[in-house]
Amino acid sequence: MAGGGGAERVRAGGLLPPACCQPRRRESRERLSVCSKLCYAVGGAPYQITGCALGFFLQIYLLDVAQLDPFYASIILFVGRAWDAVTDPMVGFFISKTSWTRFGRLMPWIIFSTPFAVISYFLIWFVPDISRGQVMWYLIFYCIFQTLVTCFHVPYSALTMFISREQSERDSATAYRMTVEVLGTVLGTAIQGQIVGKVITPCIESPVFIGKPNSSVAMEELNMTHDTGSLTDTRNAYMIAAGVIGGLYILCAVILSVGVREKRESSELQSDEPVSFFRGLKLVMNHGAYIKLIAGFLFTSLAFMLLEGNFALFCTYTLGFRNAFQNILLAIMLSATLTIPFWQWFLTRFGKKTAVYVGISSAIPFLIMVAVLDSNIIVTYVVAIAAGISVAAAFLLPWSMLPDVIDDFKLQHPDSHGHEAIFFSFYVFFTKFTSGVSLGISTLSLDFAGYQTRGCSQPSEVNVTLKMLVSAVPVVLILLGLLLFKLYPIDEEKRRKNKKALQDLREDSNSSSESDNTELASIV
Repeated sequence: MAGGGGAERVRAGGLLPPACCQPRRRESRERLSVCSKLCYAVGGAPYQITGCALGFFLQIYLLDVAQLDPFYASIILFVGRAWDAVTDPMVGFFISKTSWTRFGRLMPWIIFSTPFAVISYFLIWFVPDISRGQVMWYLIFYCIFQTLVTCFHVPYSALTMFISREQSERDSATAYRMTVEVLGTVLGTAIQGQIVGKVITPCIESPVFIGKPNSSVAMEELNMTHDTGSLTDTRNAYMIAAGVIGGLYILCAVILSVGVREKRESSELQSDEPVSFFRGLKLVMNHGAYIKLIAGFLFTSLAFMLLEGNFALFCTYTLGFRNAFQNILLAIMLSATLTIPFWQWFLTRFGKKTAVYVGISSAIPFLIMVAVLDSNIIVTYVVAIAAGISVAAAFLLPWSMLPDVIDDFKLQHPDSHGHEAIFFSFYVFFTKFTSGVSLGISTLSLDFAGYQTRGCSQPSEVNVTLKMLVSAVPVVLILLGLLLFKLYPIDEEKRRKNKKALQDLREDSNSSSESDNTELASIV
């Protein structure tokens, strides 16, 4: 009797109630707390802070502070961007081969790459006291940093699929992340700009040489008269800024690793065996919804990167607002930061495809306005704010729509798991590819137009080229991207059907698991 009563108590108090209550506890775990979302969002800041600082200041630093030849500086920038794009699928491959650990499958990549990334980032902004080998110094450490920051960013991007199975929770976490990432661009611009801006050498007043064949020689002779002490102060300012940004990088990585837990059940991983990368890559690249989404954002990303890369030159030379450039840039980024919650509400209320059309196309009239109208500081700020609104949509929507594509892929390939890193790494690869294309287009176009390095003014051909790069070309690219989005098959109705189908699959899996538990309880 004692044994039978004990078995009955075990069945009633030890096995059956947990099985009965299991769905409720699982449902409660699907809800992400605000703290978890904030910790997850903070992890996106290092990539944006360092990327913004490098994007706006590395070229000037190599030319004016490290004093490299423009040809070698161009090699460093092009090779660094190309290597940065190549590392994304490489890291995605190695992540797909990574087994599950007690820290997760993605988090170890983030943790162990952080200290080495900070060291290499600092060495990029250090001028070595060597007469030869400076080009290799910057090329090596630039490529090393790009590799290490990829080891951080690709698994972090894929982490979206591992924090929750609920689309609404992932979308909400993505909105938090995009807000912090846009704020990261503000921090990167503000930290680097404010620290370095106090000691940056002013432009060279040489209107006599502008447009003449030997102008570069004359300007080089003027450069030799610069005070060595001021150059040392400039180098120190760059290293101080690198130290501050490196500290923020480490802080964000610590907050992410402590505040976010990678949930294995969210990714539906049932085996420790690594998936086949090449088989997964073939499946991913044959998924029509993914290809159409990437194609659309390829053109829109190229448009905004052209605008980003040339807006400083446009404000400085074409509009004549050299001293107001930093404020105009901050207006763009602050506008983007403040409007991301609005776009999160908009895509929830009206759908993601509608948000794409409205959000990205809203920049077109303002881009035309800034090129057509005469130079006016008020109009420029209006355009900056409007551009920030579209930048927010361009930031948020790709990361919000990629999980929908992955869910659609899971329904079509229910037995194929662990390909999330491939989806995200190749999207980042294509994004960085467009960044390299925009850099090449801008550099070659300005070179053909007769751009004069460090001049206080530029030939009229350069001003016309800058207008094309920040207005006409981005408008055409945006229109092409929006046309491609017409082919994107996942609308709100399809998304709801996919969500219901995935829930049905999970309920079937849960009911099967509960039946096994009940049978085990009966045996006991």
